[in-house]
Amino acid sequence: MTGSSEQQLVEEWRSLLARHAAVHNALECELQTQHGMSVSEFEALESLASSEHGKCRGQDLGNVVHLSQSAASRLVARLERDGLVERVMCDLDRRGIFVVLTDEGRRRHTEARPTHRSVLARTLNGDH
Repeated sequence: MTGSSEQQLVEEWRSLLARHAAVHNALECELQTQHGMSVSEFEALESLASSEHGKCRGQDLGNVVHLSQSAASRLVARLERDGLVERVMCDLDRRGIFVVLTDEGRRRHTEARPTHRSVLARTLNGDH
């Protein structure tokens, strides 16, 4: 790899990080201010709302929100404490746990969705 191609790669990486940070920070601010939830909480609710039967395995949810297993577990615990999800055992595999969206979780997601989409449109289209 030549020095100029390496530098271009690093510049592209830094640009991607800066864009991600700008979008994430705008989402975090608006979702917290308007709906009292974090980006990770919204993304978890979004994933559940769009999944079949409003549920998924706990470990799969962690992958969707890009958190470590322990951080995802804490996230699910907060959502459960707030009545937005429930944890239920898998009937076929008692070791498996499903995270299930509650009616309140679906309502909160529906309320926050327009804010999320508005921030995405504004930040990704460069309309800051």
